Amino acid sequence: MFAGFLFVCLSKLTFMKYPFFGKAIGGLIGLAAGGLPGLVFGVLMGHLFDRALLKALHFGSPENIERIRSSFFETTFLLSGYLAKVDGRISKSEIDHTEQVIAQMALDAQQRKRAIELFHLGAASDFRMEQAVADFVQACGPQRQLQQTLLLFLISLAHADQGIKASEHAALVRIASVMGLGAAQLEQLLRMARAQEHFQQQGAQASSGTTTLEDAYTALGVTSSASDKEVKHAYRKRMSENHPDKLIAKGVPQEMVELATARSQDIQSAYEMIKKTRPAMR
Repeated sequence: MFAGFLFVCLSKLTFMKYPFFGKAIGGLIGLAAGGLPGLVFGVLMGHLFDRALLKALHFGSPENIERIRSSFFETTFLLSGYLAKVDGRISKSEIDHTEQVIAQMALDAQQRKRAIELFHLGAASDFRMEQAVADFVQACGPQRQLQQTLLLFLISLAHADQGIKASEHAALVRIASVMGLGAAQLEQLLRMARAQEHFQQQGAQASSGTTTLEDAYTALGVTSSASDKEVKHAYRKRMSENHPDKLIAKGVPQEMVELATARSQDIQSAYEMIKKTRPAMR
């Protein structure tokens, strides 16, 4: 416990100045506790701690957050163009949807021009999707939430022309695969996105019929057989994933946060609908 307390109390400034403190402290504690074998073990554990903390500090640095924001912005519009063209042509609804996204982001003239350029680059026949996604994953590091947020943007675009076509679905599978996400994870995101969109369309005036209630459960990522505790946990998780401060801290561009958090209103409405059918949750 004492060793854990010492590790936790290391300040960021001290660690960045002396990145070997984990090994030094681990070695001293190991030596005191177990002699030479303890010293070796302590140094090894301290080394692993140093590596993990250094990586965490690197990804949380202002410089890296800015790199992630830039990568998120560029990859979003590159893949939007790629996904819009994957079925052979870019539909008017896809163009309108992209224009709507740009308008909602309140981009300045230079950002708008860049977004349109990226969209057309992604729609080009020589666009290398795998490289673009790999670069994005590298920029994000271990932050899976950023990849999920980007996928939800793309799923929304694919829905723009009245449902996801087979070619668009296949493209989403390829993108998710490069990100390291399995087919089951993608399918859950697709189900959640469809339910949230359906729930949004029906709104608060929707009937309390089985279909709408099932949409509400799916929007939270659970089934109707989930316990009250599981429903609450899923609701809190979905809301946390779309919290603006957390998204900005992870590197989602501030201009895109409004788009990413808009779905939280649907999640809230879905949760309220479920609560009405569960007396213990009221």
